[in-house]
Amino acid sequence: MHKEKVLIIKLGYSETLDGEIGKITSLGDVLRSTVLLPLYKDAQVTWLIDEISFPLLKGNPYIHRILSYDITSVLQLQSERFDTVINLEKVPGLCAFSDSLKAWRRYGFRFDPENGVALAYDGSQHVLEICMDPRHKKTTKKYWEEILFEMVGAKWQGEVCILGYKPKSPIRYDIGFNYDVGKKWPNKAWPMEYWKELERLIGNKYSISWQQGLKNIEDYFEWINSCHIIITNDSLGLHISNALNKKTIALYGPTLSSEIYIQYGTKLLPRVDYDCIPCLSPRCMQSKSCMNYIEPKMVYDAIENILK
Repeated sequence: MHKEKVLIIKLGYSETLDGEIGKITSLGDVLRSTVLLPLYKDAQVTWLIDEISFPLLKGNPYIHRILSYDITSVLQLQSERFDTVINLEKVPGLCAFSDSLKAWRRYGFRFDPENGVALAYDGSQHVLEICMDPRHKKTTKKYWEEILFEMVGAKWQGEVCILGYKPKSPIRYDIGFNYDVGKKWPNKAWPMEYWKELERLIGNKYSISWQQGLKNIEDYFEWINSCHIIITNDSLGLHISNALNKKTIALYGPTLSSEIYIQYGTKLLPRVDYDCIPCLSPRCMQSKSCMNYIEPKMVYDAIENILK
């Protein structure tokens, strides 16, 4: 019996619902895209990645084959036949590569040979509109996962992303401080002095661990798994926490909180009347960032509500 062959192209060079294309791989966007995999649980799935993303997908039971994006993989895939190709990258070169593949069905983004830009297949045009028009993005009251499912003609039923790695660490800490936001979106960071103030507020009432695993992603998985609650900016750690079914307190300012589905936990937003929130920009134009208006006491109260 023929198993459906599916190719997913998601390297993280462009975020699915963001118009920006950069050189820093968005690991969070790659992990979030695994939410689609249960749709293809009976298929033979190949995933094309940037090599840095490999630990996020390694061991995933829904993925038959993981290929790094290089000339060898490109030539191999161009010689194969697929039933379905899902291209979640808006990089023009990747769109052109995706269009060159032999497939019966195509979802996501395609190449415009006249203008050399990314366009959308049927079902994904609204996603391209969300990417290119920040005002439209802010008024789209749908979860990211819901929109991704619509791109492939399916209905989201509350599925979450799937981490292939299976942590072995027991719960060691009540609370984990996931403070690092990486280089791509420095504007997402909660001020370090607020993290320290929160630590003072908590005192000896609960055990605290500051983020570990900054140099080794598998250590990072283990650290998140070792915490009962994760307090986090909008970052990769948030999505890993979700995948590991952790109680999560997510701190939002410049990015769109309504896009993010959190299984267990809560979202906290700035208490300030800035009309730019969310600005959807990696850098703040205000004299004082909106993230300064999520007071440590707000986070402490959220901890108490979860642990009471």
